[in-house]
Amino acid sequence: MIYKRIAGIILAIFSVVAAPAQKDQGYQILRMTSAFTSFPDTGRARGWLDGDSVFRAVAGHYDDSSVALVIPPRLKHDRKVDLIFWFHGWHNNIDTALQFYGLARQFAAANCDAVLVLAEAAKNAADSYGGKLRRKGDFAGLVKDVMEELKRYGVLQSDAVAGHIVLGCHSGGYSAVADILENGQTPVDEIYLFDALYGRLPVFLNWIREDKRHHFVHWYTDHGGGTDVASDSLMQQLKAQHIDYLLTGEALLNPGQIRDNKILFVHSTREHNVIINDPDDFGLLLENSSVLLSKR
Repeated sequence: MIYKRIAGIILAIFSVVAAPAQKDQGYQILRMTSAFTSFPDTGRARGWLDGDSVFRAVAGHYDDSSVALVIPPRLKHDRKVDLIFWFHGWHNNIDTALQFYGLARQFAAANCDAVLVLAEAAKNAADSYGGKLRRKGDFAGLVKDVMEELKRYGVLQSDAVAGHIVLGCHSGGYSAVADILENGQTPVDEIYLFDALYGRLPVFLNWIREDKRHHFVHWYTDHGGGTDVASDSLMQQLKAQHIDYLLTGEALLNPGQIRDNKILFVHSTREHNVIINDPDDFGLLLENSSVLLSKR
């Protein structure tokens, strides 16, 4: 399995010092920690020889339980709030994901009445391991912690509950998403994979089959180290089970196809690290979500 690397200089440029809260471009970022993130976890308690054949110590790679909450301007104080969780891939952390891929900016521009949540995974390492998210109910605990923090900061009213759950990821983040589907004990309504279908196909297929309203998008390239092959395999399985899906080229994609097809594969001829924000494809999916409400 091969994942594309973001150059170390990019990681250095976009490393951000955590702060309790910050505001930029109309949105606010709150910082918290949770005992229900991927790490620390016993599976990496002694460090790990990662996918680059580099030994990663626990400190700096498997000891961070940080969570970033991106609050859009004019979030409605309704009783239910939708949550969008993003899981980064190899050689990243939550701050590089926010900055390099412009996730907060895209989210704010999409004008969704929701909160974007980035939970730290294996930090600056070539490792897809989902850590504690593999435990039964761990993701439910993370959702609870997020809701309590939003209430504590006065973002939500005291009786607010989580509404729709959307999961998004890039590259190696797929494993954490699959862990949540398998063990999270929380309903998930929508999934956006960006060049991230490397395995766990039965988990994704079972989730697709659970509910005809589930919305699944995989935006993949020929340069992701196997995501094209896995996409073809999943499409063949869907076809064998008479489950409708649409495969379209990136240049042919239009908003109606996103809205009208519950299972969508988008093939891109571009590179692995540019399909999220060059142009703003994450924002495009948010704007045409099956479940997220727009404040427009």
